[in-house]
Amino acid sequence: MDKSGIPEIIDRIGEKLEEYKSSGRKAFVSSSFQTHSLPLLHIISRFQPDTPVYFLNTGFHFPETITFRYEIADLFGLNIIDAVSPVSKAGQRDGNGKFFFVNNPDHCCYLNKVLPLEPIILSHDIWINGVRRDQTKFRSQLNEEEAMENGKMRYHPMLDWTSKMIWEYRKEYNLPEHPLDAQGYLSIGCMPCTRSFVEGGDNRQARWAGTSKDECGIQTEFVKVEAKAEAKV
Repeated sequence: MDKSGIPEIIDRIGEKLEEYKSSGRKAFVSSSFQTHSLPLLHIISRFQPDTPVYFLNTGFHFPETITFRYEIADLFGLNIIDAVSPVSKAGQRDGNGKFFFVNNPDHCCYLNKVLPLEPIILSHDIWINGVRRDQTKFRSQLNEEEAMENGKMRYHPMLDWTSKMIWEYRKEYNLPEHPLDAQGYLSIGCMPCTRSFVEGGDNRQARWAGTSKDECGIQTEFVKVEAKAEAKV
């Protein structure tokens, strides 16, 4: 682990968290509670365990994800809060009675992920977000600190981490894995829009299989126009 420089990187993350706190800025973390999410949550638990961690509970998650969310809360001693859509499931159907995830997944993601995140962002100054450059084209264009509207800011401490670094950190601290990993689910979102590695190809192709969609919207909606424009180049 020492050869990769991870301890120094972790120290810098701790310093950045302390900098935000000392300056009076209010921070929160969002997490999908996948296996690759655990290093960031573990680092938060080491430096700022009182930082609220929000889980976008769409109501469509795998039961294993919900169970894992509670296990991690207990294991790491974190304050994990469910964020739910203000739109009831009855209001998430089209004119034919089908849920929007069937024929309009973008709108489903908007209702269940973007909308519940909006008030959380407004009530905080810093959004600590575990995205990595190697996940999608859009994320590859992001900076470690990214401006949002209304003077808010996103902080991406894991941006330059790789799968190898994630594995090394998990091994060093004996962190668990999401129970669906063993079944070939390498990128886990909501049940209707997630396929196993065998069914879906690479990690991100296993999400929204058969479409060009590779983001749920919370990453692309809450970044200033400059970053969005760069990602389209």
